[in-house]
Amino acid sequence: MALINTIREKSGWAVGAIIIGLLLFMLGGDFLYGRSSIFGKNDLTVGEIAGEKVEYEAFNATLEQAKQGFIAQQQRQPDEQAMGYLRDQAWNQTIYRIAFQKEFDKLGLKVSDEELTDMVQGNNVHPSIRQAFTDPATGQFDRTKVIEYLRNLDKLPPQAQEAFRNFEANLGPERMASKYNNLLKLSTYVTSAEAKRFDQAQNTRANLRYLLVPYFSLSDSSVQVTDSQLQAYLDKNKGRYKVEDGRSIEYVSIPVTASAEDSATVRKTVDELATQFATAPVDSAFVKLNSDNPASPAYLSPADMPEKLREQLPLQVGKVYGPYAENGTYSLYKVSGQKAGAQAAARASHILIKPEGTTPEADAAAKAKATEVLNKIKAGADFAAMARQYGTDGTTATGGDLGWFQQGRMVPEFENAIFGATSAGLLPAPVKTSFGYHIIKITAPKTSQTYQVATVQKSIQPTDATRDAAYQKAQALKGEATSLETFRAAVAKDKSLQKVEAKGLGRGDQAVNNLQGARQLVRWAYGVNPEGEPTEVGDVSEVFEIGDQYVIAVLTGERSKGTADLASIKPEITAAVRNELKAEQIMKKLNGTRGTLEQIAQAYGNGAQVKTAEGVVLGQGLIPGLGSEPVAVGKAFGLKPGQKSAAFAGEQGVLIVEPVSVQPAPATADVKTVRQQLTAQRAARADGLIYEAIKQHANIKDNRTKFF
Repeated sequence: MALINTIREKSGWAVGAIIIGLLLFMLGGDFLYGRSSIFGKNDLTVGEIAGEKVEYEAFNATLEQAKQGFIAQQQRQPDEQAMGYLRDQAWNQTIYRIAFQKEFDKLGLKVSDEELTDMVQGNNVHPSIRQAFTDPATGQFDRTKVIEYLRNLDKLPPQAQEAFRNFEANLGPERMASKYNNLLKLSTYVTSAEAKRFDQAQNTRANLRYLLVPYFSLSDSSVQVTDSQLQAYLDKNKGRYKVEDGRSIEYVSIPVTASAEDSATVRKTVDELATQFATAPVDSAFVKLNSDNPASPAYLSPADMPEKLREQLPLQVGKVYGPYAENGTYSLYKVSGQKAGAQAAARASHILIKPEGTTPEADAAAKAKATEVLNKIKAGADFAAMARQYGTDGTTATGGDLGWFQQGRMVPEFENAIFGATSAGLLPAPVKTSFGYHIIKITAPKTSQTYQVATVQKSIQPTDATRDAAYQKAQALKGEATSLETFRAAVAKDKSLQKVEAKGLGRGDQAVNNLQGARQLVRWAYGVNPEGEPTEVGDVSEVFEIGDQYVIAVLTGERSKGTADLASIKPEITAAVRNELKAEQIMKKLNGTRGTLEQIAQAYGNGAQVKTAEGVVLGQGLIPGLGSEPVAVGKAFGLKPGQKSAAFAGEQGVLIVEPVSVQPAPATADVKTVRQQLTAQRAARADGLIYEAIKQHANIKDNRTKFF
């Protein structure tokens, strides 16, 4: 009793101590280190759209719906790469739902219950409903089946009920979006004057001459670009250098590759399997039990065999061939049967001589060339060397070798020549096909023999010891690298390491250069470092295991959404400003000369060239042989034939243009059709432009990297 009374008397402070202890347990290290969710450090906000916060729970529900849709369609669980796409899809849906709804509300757009009913079982059925309830035999939509399905919906499996509820929930927003987009798309209008102008621009042509002094004709060292000039250029062209959030890193990959010892270990196992394979009573069962890539034994022609096995032809039934090492795998092949196949196979080499045109003269010239080359080979010239010298198709690199192929895979004339031969050797005359003239050497005559082959494969995988060694090397680098400077110094010291740079990583990126599945690395660049603080420039990452390699990175730069900072685009802007300065020098020299284009070019000196362009179209801004030069095209059509423009800066260099003749467009015969074409073009772009415009004005803050 004394003990119970003592507990009762002390219960006040005891309960208080317990509560404090529970709080400390719940807060744990977060309380001590200032990272407690109670103090707002563990925010569950995925982002913000149009002033509305997107909470994790709501976003995850949208993501789960997208995931279930993927599973239903693909009949498999999404891998990490697919999940990245699904997260983007869910985020875009969330943007659409929030940002567009505000626009719908401003306009008072609604979708009535009658409209929704009409979309499911009325006169304007949703395409998905129509497809699901259309009789494949008749192609007719059956409305009664829809009604029957809805009546029995509560009797269907829960998964089917949930799928239909999700579909039904999206009908309203989808119809609302359609109404909103149509309001804007149907306002697209093209006047008759616009249509005539467009038609004339597309059908007015000119022949012109131009003088060009390319920017590259002046050395880069001849002009000096200052930071103030670069900044002035950026300030003037801010609209061209808009960027999203970005991060730049340097990283080192330490691959986990099988060592010679690992390969020897696997080889020893395969050698033991070879002995067992030879006496195995059931080859298919042995393959299933012992192969990393089990497949049923199959009859193969020489055309379908692995090259290592094909080199052993003819094969012996009951014999095990191998092991052969190729592409990180040891392979054993056991021949368990043979028979004649349905299709013959052969191996040949050829040299294709294509006619240079479609005229009879071109054909005769190709035939004569093929005969000449064939005679050289008959006289002792090497076939492969002749193929590399005279061949005109993709087999020149292999000396004309086509490898093994089955009958039915080549054009008839070619096959008739090869499968009509009875022995190996050079065919006596060129063979003509639709491609040209072929000089053919049969390296293995036709055979219909096939062999039943069972295959056991063992991958040469790194052992745990090899993997541990790579990990320890990564940890050693991590131990030395505590900052950007020490990271670079440690990498420079070890010649086996190679530093790689990745610039402008986006928040949603799944890969980093060639590193696939590197989402965790991207999240680190945007997120929290191992010490629990936001990642800052100069921070070194933990050791990430990405695929078959260990990766260590250092954050070297960050940018925020808006106009790019000068440092991040300095090389690009430097080139543009340098060209402007070169243009000033070139124009100053050109404008001091007179005469014809040839005389001006001669007076200018090296670098100036005079060329002719025919069929230049006013509305395209292109000069054949030069590329995009919209200013030059505009100036040319603003001059009379024979007039020269002043020197001006173009895309490729400084130009002077002189139209030779202009062919005006004929009067527009059908203005209505042109208007319809232009209207359709603009309307087709409307959906994407509407989405981007609303997205741009939604002031989106994307914090998904905190969670995914």
